[in-house]
Order: sequence, then structure tokens, then C-alpha cells
Amino acid sequence: MVRDAPRQIPLSLPHVARFGDEDFLVAAPNAEAHALVVGWPRWPDRLLLLVGGPGAGKSHLGAIWARASGAAVTTTPDAAIAALRATGEEPRVLLDGAEGADENALFHALNLARERRAHLLVAARSVPTAHWPALPDLASRLRALPVARLEAPDDATMKAVLVKLIADRQLVVEADVVEYVARHAERSLGALRDLVDALDRESLARGRPVGRGLAADVLARMRDQED
Repeated sequence: MVRDAPRQIPLSLPHVARFGDEDFLVAAPNAEAHALVVGWPRWPDRLLLLVGGPGAGKSHLGAIWARASGAAVTTTPDAAIAALRATGEEPRVLLDGAEGADENALFHALNLARERRAHLLVAARSVPTAHWPALPDLASRLRALPVARLEAPDDATMKAVLVKLIADRQLVVEADVVEYVARHAERSLGALRDLVDALDRESLARGRPVGRGLAADVLARMRDQED
């Protein structure tokens, strides 16, 4: 009787994503947004809306701007308001994550940024829609902002981001396996991040490198979970 190879229990060890300037992969889908954000302080307005889906690179691009501008990094409107009040003239603030936030607080943050002549970068998953935000005045304020839009990735971007995520995890993956995964992965950078996490955990569980067979198993399992 053939026995399955023993599986190890993978530990949830932290990995550090690299958010350096040189680690942001500029390609056709994000080049315009990147140029606009890093072109600070020559923005078309003091307030800018950075838009992109999960895993599109909003936090990374925001971090690049925050370092260059000396901006305070916040993740809630209340924290952004505190930063706008705490700093000196013409403060600089990154608000990384607008959806799901208190809409009244976000509205107040935008107004306060105007009053204080601040530079404010607001990262969100989308421009205002019929469903978000519910507060009409907030929707009007957001629609008035210039937009830096991170578009869906093309094939070259998918492969480049896959290589970066693999390097972040310090995984060793042959080039042909990278090509295979890039071809069969869901067309989303957020999904790609989840996939590399699953590949890492499966590699640890099996005690062997990420080969084509292991990658195929993980891809199939993730497709089954979506159905």
C-alpha cells in the first residue's frame, strides 16, 4: 500500500513585503498613476484620490509618496484628522483605506485638509459609486478630486509581481513554474498575493520546493474554493 508523504504543519511565520521605491513595478497599467503620485508637489490639486482594487499597489505607492513628502501615514479618517491638526503649516497626510470608514469623519477630514491647505492622498478601492459612499456630500467631495487610477494588471505585470512576491517570501521557483502560475492565476494582484501565500504554505507542508505539480494542486484547490 502506497502511503501519502507526511505533511508538516506550516507555521504562520511573518513575511515582510518590500515597499521600497525600487520595489514598485512600473508597467502600463500603473504607469500614469505612479507618475502622478510621485510627481508631487506638482499635483493638479492638493488632494488626490488613489484608486485600485485589492493588491493593486495602493499601500505601496502611498508609502513611496509618504517617504518622499514626509507625510503622516494613517488608516482611518479620525487618525487623519488628528494628523492634520497635529502638524504645522500645510500638513501632508496619507489616508490608506477609505471604504468602510466613518463617512462623516471622512467628510470632515477632506474639509479640514482644505482648511489647512494640506496635501492629502486618499487611497480607495474605487471612485464613488451608487453604493459608496452613502453620504451625498462626501460623494460630491470625492468626485471633485483628481484620480490616480491603478488599472487591472496585464500579462507582463502579472509575471513581474509574481516574481516580486516570490522573492518577498524567499521562495525558490524555477522560471517555467513562474510562467505556468502566471498563465493560470486569477487576473488580480490581490488574488496573486493570496496564491503565493498558499504556495508558500503548501511547500512548507510538503517539505519540498514549489514545482509545477505542487503549483497545479494549489491552483486547482483555490479554483474549487471559488466555485
